[in-house]
Amino acid sequence: MSEQRSDGASSWRHRLRRFSPGEVIFHEGDLGNEMYIIQAGQVEILRLSNKGPQRLALLDRGDFFGEMSILDELPRTATAAAVSDARVVEINGAAFDQMLRANPEIAIRIMRKLSLRVREADEKLGGREAVTLIAKAPRPPEPPVVLGYMTHRASGVRLEVTGTDSITVGRRDPVTGIQPSVDLTGLDQERSVSRRHAKLERRGERLYLVEDLGTTNGTFVNGKRIAPGEAVEVAAGDLLRFGLVELHYDGA
Repeated sequence: MSEQRSDGASSWRHRLRRFSPGEVIFHEGDLGNEMYIIQAGQVEILRLSNKGPQRLALLDRGDFFGEMSILDELPRTATAAAVSDARVVEINGAAFDQMLRANPEIAIRIMRKLSLRVREADEKLGGREAVTLIAKAPRPPEPPVVLGYMTHRASGVRLEVTGTDSITVGRRDPVTGIQPSVDLTGLDQERSVSRRHAKLERRGERLYLVEDLGTTNGTFVNGKRIAPGEAVEVAAGDLLRFGLVELHYDGA
């Protein structure tokens, strides 16, 4: 089932499509000139192997898939199927550019996904493998430096802030496979937190909170919204809010 719609904030047109559990949205090897954004439900990405279909990712509301066929005009490299009753927005190549202008966060996530693919290809060509062969012995990983803790008072969950100079805060991104240093996925039932919402930066002995992008639901320190790119010092006892998720910073 599908219906034609036009976004009120822009002129690009799209179709809203509905799929039942188990229904295939597209097959591996299909030709296509559409990408999809999930409005509701879950979609799995599958690839055929000798052992049968293998799940590559489980996508949820706000995630996207199928963009590679718009970018390279080649057959689909995987199968997409609904896991539950799902509503997805179908966007064709003609509306792709306008969609990216209306939603720059998707453009950035696509670039991150492509960057990861380039890195993986470089490793397969021997970049990392050659270094491993030359190295006499791998160095043991250094223990993470604990910079502080953040407590979610409503649930009692205490999150450890570890890293070196820059710690990302956000939600897991199954599209790119990127996981933030401080993962708020389990605390963000309303999905108000962006995939890469903000970052904590250590500058000397001080810790600062910076919003990476202009997120829809904002980043707040003690009730005051910070501007994108603005660095605000964080101290023990401060109340931090990422979208709708409130955390108390407890210090080191």
